[in-house]
Amino acid sequence: MSSSVIRVLEERLDTTLIIVLDGELDASSVGAVAVKLRRLVENQAKRLVVDLERVSYLDSAGINLLFAVGGELSARQQQLHLVVVPGSPIERTLRIVGVERVFPVHASRDEALAAT
Repeated sequence: MSSSVIRVLEERLDTTLIIVLDGELDASSVGAVAVKLRRLVENQAKRLVVDLERVSYLDSAGINLLFAVGGELSARQQQLHLVVVPGSPIERTLRIVGVERVFPVHASRDEALAAT
């Protein structure tokens, strides 16, 4: 088994699709995650919440995927919200690339769900 394994869990709440990523989002896993995300996101969902709380590693391939999916959603008048643990290495990485200037970043799933 590869050392880079990620699980993709989905949940729906009204018009919100919640995706929980669990593992490493990197060059070796991003292709499979991209296929799953694009398959799950359809026009009925007004927004996608990607929960990164359980992501242990994120590289440039994972960051590029988030920006690509976010751009696709935006083109369809849908929103991407990210859940990121405050103070985590993932949060620091995303802050460096300025993700919060493009997509709402929340400290918890409840906060993301409460956002409009």
